[in-house]
Amino acid sequence: MRLTAFTDISLRIVMRLAVSGRDELLTTREVAEALVVPYTHAAKAVARLSELGVVEARRGRGGGLQLTEAGRSASVGVLARQLESAGDVVGCDDAPPCPLRAACRLRSALRQAQEAFFASLDTVTVASLVDSPTGPVLLNLPVHR
Repeated sequence: MRLTAFTDISLRIVMRLAVSGRDELLTTREVAEALVVPYTHAAKAVARLSELGVVEARRGRGGGLQLTEAGRSASVGVLARQLESAGDVVGCDDAPPCPLRAACRLRSALRQAQEAFFASLDTVTVASLVDSPTGPVLLNLPVHR
């Protein structure tokens, strides 16, 4: 199972914000530069994380990003499910559609495997992801102001 780049970037943003001080606000550009991801990808991830109530994004002078309490205690499995596009692991209905799809058992087996993957992340919280040694590394990423 491989997560999309969107989910990967989103989870890294959440992790970086999780180690920020309660009064420290980082801009999307600062986070993107620190995590070495394109600004446009980071902006899309921040918008989705904001929709999910994980990140609070304040606009204007003195604005920035902050992880919400819900974001700090969020399950990584739940976040990954919400960030990943809803769909099958394989493209049974792609063009051209797979000729086995009407009687195939692989699709169901892969769906179960995908759920097992997410379930294994259900007990992991965002806060636990930034315990040492990860937290100090995140804090030492350069932030260009």
